[in-house]
Amino acid sequence: MVEKTSAFHKAIEVVEALEPEEQAMLIEMIQKHLKQRRRDDLLKEIAQAESDYAQGKVRFGSVANLMSELDE
Repeated sequence: MVEKTSAFHKAIEVVEALEPEEQAMLIEMIQKHLKQRRRDDLLKEIAQAESDYAQGKVRFGSVANLMSELDE
């Protein structure tokens, strides 16, 4: 954990040394990267859900059905 914190602090120092325009460009790049990572995560979740559905691992029903199953 100390190494990660140290690396984080070093990164902050590097960013602070950048010109404001460069900092803005970096922020934009990081935001795009995070959006792409989230898209990739969602695609993995969708693929897993489709696989579960194809294998019959998905159940359908209402909240009332679920609650009655939990009570059993």
